[in-house]
Amino acid sequence: MRPSRSHLSLTGPFCYTMLHKVSRSFALVIQQLDTDLRNAVCIFYLVLRALDTVEDDTSIPTEVKVPILLAFHSHVYDRDWHFACGTNDYKVLMDQFHLVSTAFLELGKGYQKAIEDITQKMGAGMAKFICKEVETIDDYDEYCHYVAGLVGLGLSKLFYASGKEDMAAEDLSNSMGLFLQKANIIRDYLEDINEIPKSRMFWPREIWSKYVNKLEDLKYEENSVKAVECLNDMVTNALTHAEDCFKYISALKNPAIFRFCAIPQVMAIGTLALCYNNIEVFRGVVKMRRGLTAKVIDRTNKMSDVYGAFYDFSCMLKSKINKNDPNATKTLSRINAIQKTCIDSGVLNRRLEILHNPKWAKLQFNHDCPTFHYTGHHFLVSLRQPINKLVIGGILELLSVSMGEAYVLIEVAFLCLYAVFLLDSVYPIF
Repeated sequence: MRPSRSHLSLTGPFCYTMLHKVSRSFALVIQQLDTDLRNAVCIFYLVLRALDTVEDDTSIPTEVKVPILLAFHSHVYDRDWHFACGTNDYKVLMDQFHLVSTAFLELGKGYQKAIEDITQKMGAGMAKFICKEVETIDDYDEYCHYVAGLVGLGLSKLFYASGKEDMAAEDLSNSMGLFLQKANIIRDYLEDINEIPKSRMFWPREIWSKYVNKLEDLKYEENSVKAVECLNDMVTNALTHAEDCFKYISALKNPAIFRFCAIPQVMAIGTLALCYNNIEVFRGVVKMRRGLTAKVIDRTNKMSDVYGAFYDFSCMLKSKINKNDPNATKTLSRINAIQKTCIDSGVLNRRLEILHNPKWAKLQFNHDCPTFHYTGHHFLVSLRQPINKLVIGGILELLSVSMGEAYVLIEVAFLCLYAVFLLDSVYPIF
């Protein structure tokens, strides 16, 4: 059922401003959607973000928190309800939650029902895990289902309510959420374990107990080798959901909804590739650079783009596999399965020609992944800054050009050098 209004009232600006503050990445991808569906997804996200804020606030006593989580789905119908918790922008969201409720009540009944249903299920799931630790991998999958798989299911319901998509299979919707959530849980280890007043621990004991006695031990330098092995185990687990994501995304018909769904999944595989075998996960923040994020957003327009991006990022991850890692065989198997799906899609024909052309042999490592993106290119880029400092003064003095013109000359020189490098990779000069 379509909504009766395509625009929100005066609460709309607050909702979109709040969305940008609590999730810039989501605020970017939501712009792909048409107005009516965009409004519904915006409100859906803010409702669940508010619910998540209650769950995340470790200062709220359990006897207070659990009833709120269980009743949260009813609060969205109350224009006066709000609850003081969270910090910074999340505190503002909770203090002003009545504005979100007002916007929710302006949505069509189909949208309202979908949001209420998912909020109720998510609240119940969160309440369950307030009193239960994530022990097994099944627990881990169940927790991720409650906090993210249900988001995937809810979005599928909103897409269906808009009349723009068929209703997707629940297992595929669930996998879409789990793939994103697991990438975030892996990336956010240090932030979660250092949470005050109480750590948030989402990595399953079944995995981390193979490497350390306590989950927080992974952040200590003396455990670096075991920490990376545990990290790689977690990434390998997350990769199991990739092929379901292909099935879900490839079934989408609406181009705007396609981009909205596909972009975060590409970001997720990119995040996993960056995190894999990377000790920095336990030392600071690991995330995709803004330039690469912008490229993902700009270039993810059709299914061939998704297959290509997954293939490229899986190549990056594959190049980092240490044969001595205890999960190396399993990781390689899952990467090979992802790459086979990408190749079998039939949209990587040019890539296949490159792989089978002997003249391109120097472009390969691990049998089928181009190296120049990860070796020669990074080597050239690493030289740029020191060379800039060395030659900029000389260019200014010799040619009597402006600072900006000098930088342009350096960029042109690097492009020429890079072109020579690529040509030499294909048609060796020496």
